[in-house]
Amino acid sequence: MALMSAESQAAQQVPRLVVNIVVDQLRSDCMEAFSGMYGEKGFNRLLSEARVYGQVEYPFSQTDRASAVATLMSGATPYEHGIIASRWLDRATLCPKHSVDDPLYAPFGVSENGSAVNLAVSTLSDEMKVASGGKAYVYSVSPFREAAILSAGHAADGAFWISDQTGEWTGTSYYGKAPQWFSAYDATDPTTMRIDKAVWQPLAATEQEEKRGGKTSYFKYPFKGSSRFRDFKTSGLINEEVNRLALHCVREAGLGLDDVADLLNITYYAGNYQHSMATERPQELIDIYRRLDIALGEMMEQIEQQVGKDNVLFVLTSTGYADDNSADLSQYRVPTGQFSINKAQMLLNMYLVAVYGEGQYVEASMGNQLYLNLKLIEQRGLNMAELLERCQDFLIQMAGVRDVFTSRRLALASADRIINRMRNGYNPRCSGDILVQVAPGWHLVNDNMQEDRIIRDSYLNFPLFFLGPNVKAEKIETPVTIDQVAPTIAKSIRIRAPNGCSSRPLF
Repeated sequence: MALMSAESQAAQQVPRLVVNIVVDQLRSDCMEAFSGMYGEKGFNRLLSEARVYGQVEYPFSQTDRASAVATLMSGATPYEHGIIASRWLDRATLCPKHSVDDPLYAPFGVSENGSAVNLAVSTLSDEMKVASGGKAYVYSVSPFREAAILSAGHAADGAFWISDQTGEWTGTSYYGKAPQWFSAYDATDPTTMRIDKAVWQPLAATEQEEKRGGKTSYFKYPFKGSSRFRDFKTSGLINEEVNRLALHCVREAGLGLDDVADLLNITYYAGNYQHSMATERPQELIDIYRRLDIALGEMMEQIEQQVGKDNVLFVLTSTGYADDNSADLSQYRVPTGQFSINKAQMLLNMYLVAVYGEGQYVEASMGNQLYLNLKLIEQRGLNMAELLERCQDFLIQMAGVRDVFTSRRLALASADRIINRMRNGYNPRCSGDILVQVAPGWHLVNDNMQEDRIIRDSYLNFPLFFLGPNVKAEKIETPVTIDQVAPTIAKSIRIRAPNGCSSRPLF
């Protein structure tokens, strides 16, 4: 009897529900700067009751939403899991390809299709399904399609996001038919109508007032026009909408009510409104964090009421990047300039023509990557190692170039931290043959893709929280990496880590 009692007690220590939260663009400096405006149920509760890691980073360079979520869920880097960014160039068509595009799987209603077919490894979601023989419930709720699908992995029961075209919550047939609880969700109070009627203004307008010329003003945004749904997804109201569906999922799908551990993946948003500069709209950013704090508190409180405080594990972290369209640095005498990847492509091809004869040696460019015409190089019988070295030597001389990484250079093991970070963010299947590292402060411009982004290599500080049974409240400043999260959660629910994960659990 004593043995059975001990076994029963050990079984109860495993969380019945894991709530895995990723906040897009959450930053520690903003979270701390606005802390005086928070209640006691959101960030303040996490800071006082959770295991908090204060120095966290992604183990690769050039993080974005898709690559971050894929790494968080798989415990692997883009080199293994294959999601190098939200978009990359399809070598077959030389056209941009979205990370979750898949025409084989129809959406629910009129929206974007999609699947996790490009994700080359298993995720925490998949491993929970495997370990439970398919009995675990796994759902993902996110404003964004790539975050919803990549956090759901290959085997989830559903992944749901808000369509940029219709404003409705939607999903993909990749995970089967839409659950009944989801199909009935918008029947009485459609999301689209709520967005059309919504007006975003500060929670307490009098606290946000700015007096200019004797007049009192504060921001006030209705959502109109063709971009209204995309704008809504970057406003302070989006996290309330995420909560509505996520909590509806917990109640109606019966998450965490039996001895089989379930998983709910949630994505919140903490970036700038319309991806603008933080200095342009500081009051909006404050309100986004205030509303996020409330949404977090409500979500944790209601789930604990539904499942039981001792039966749920909350994990929260960030995507680890921030939109940063900085002001003109030249007026402050900070070194800056424009590096055009299109111009680099043209000049490099001219150089290769001079060396090897007529031909289109550089087929395309995207972001900071150049794609070579591998078929032509093979037909000419050219030495690839020599050609790549020539390309590297040529490009490194261009203004605004800090370094150049070829596929050959990245394929070789190195003890250099910078090279390893570049290699971790590279994937032979979908990355270019040449990656140009543009100097900090310079603008990387791609005229074909209408892209212009300023390069920053500075460390962006963001937190990692664990709150749940048997998790001791403490603040840890030892540096850790996000690929350790998946094996940590896997250990807490006693399943195997994802198959591409080689990192150790945090505790």
